[in-house]
Amino acid sequence: MVRVRFAPSPTGYLHIGSARTALFNWIYARRYGGALLLRIEDTDKVRSEQRFLDEIVADLKWLGIDWDEEPIRQSGRFGVYREEAEKLVKTGKAYREGEAYIFRIEKGRTIKFDDMIHGEVSVNTDDIKDQVLIKSDGSPAYNFCCVIDDAYLKITHIIRGDDHLSNTPKQILFYEAMGLAAPKFGHMPLIMGADGAKLSKRHGGVAVEEYKAEGYLPEALVNYLLLLGWSPGGDREIVPLAEAVRAFDINNMKGVQAKFDLQKLRWMNGEYIAAKRPEELLGLVRKYMAGAGRGGGVQDGALLKAIELYKVRIKTLSEFVPMTDYLFSDDYTVEEKAAEKYLKPAESKDILRDFASRLEAMTDFSHKALEDACRALAEEKGLKAGAIIHPTRVAISGKTTGAGLFEIMEALGKRKVIDRMRKASS
Repeated sequence: MVRVRFAPSPTGYLHIGSARTALFNWIYARRYGGALLLRIEDTDKVRSEQRFLDEIVADLKWLGIDWDEEPIRQSGRFGVYREEAEKLVKTGKAYREGEAYIFRIEKGRTIKFDDMIHGEVSVNTDDIKDQVLIKSDGSPAYNFCCVIDDAYLKITHIIRGDDHLSNTPKQILFYEAMGLAAPKFGHMPLIMGADGAKLSKRHGGVAVEEYKAEGYLPEALVNYLLLLGWSPGGDREIVPLAEAVRAFDINNMKGVQAKFDLQKLRWMNGEYIAAKRPEELLGLVRKYMAGAGRGGGVQDGALLKAIELYKVRIKTLSEFVPMTDYLFSDDYTVEEKAAEKYLKPAESKDILRDFASRLEAMTDFSHKALEDACRALAEEKGLKAGAIIHPTRVAISGKTTGAGLFEIMEALGKRKVIDRMRKASS
């Protein structure tokens, strides 16, 4: 039975690269009917914090990643690591230096292993120095406790980032020394920025929490992470998670660095948002509005109409609030340049007054009737429809872009539209 693991360290938030590692381990386990185990690598007692662990667990669940057994914590297994180190000292495979335990590397050997992504990897032990097993402060070294715990959890496959590739031959030596069978290894290419440099803040957020706060949907972020180093085949880019599980083959993973493209992620998130029903987005949108101090007293019906209008125009949920401020309050932002261009000229004020008078007489305030009225007025005055549309849009929304003008006029209602137009034309 396939058994894989994800082993986060609670010394910070869940990195986007770590989330990708967790995702591929989860998919591999689900693809082959196996199990995903969660191991908390909290041996750094100074930097490990419960708040980080809580956030990591919350982020994994938000992404849809679950695990199959009770997580183990390395901080509770220091005695096990010391016991194993003592055994290696007794057999002459390790030695003591004060309080530290050191593993003796046999020189002149070649360590080979078949990496599931890179193929055969070969390392000479002359390039490896003796390895610390237990540090002088009593804490275990990463490579040592990692091997002991992977054996304890009966891990069959280790799928992790390329930054661990150099650790693998050292770990294989530990497996041999303790008489354990080594699992299969697969090292994924690291996520780099679009410029080929190490992923950092200048490329966008580096923690899952940042994307969650910005208003990315978990389905979209998961979909995007899937495509960083793997492809389902063809030119398909929108791949639901359940479908990815059925199609996944680790042999199709690329052994080259994956570049993180924030604009592509934004596009993908926009596609997922647009495909949602307004009702599915209602609760999420309300959270963003509440966070911005808006939305109090807004009825579900009005908010659902606004979501329907804007879900095809936003790339993240956080963009909804500033784009729609005019729909829910008279205290909305007016673009300075737009006001200068479309509201200040005398002819624009005349157009707004004429259109407002035309609207006063209307009993049908549907978007179709409003468009007909606008075009009729333009024809009467020998104007292009844009000469009416642009000043009206800025007058009632403060913006030059957004949902269709006549749709937002209908959403605002007759009285509010006319009042704003008259105010702008005074």
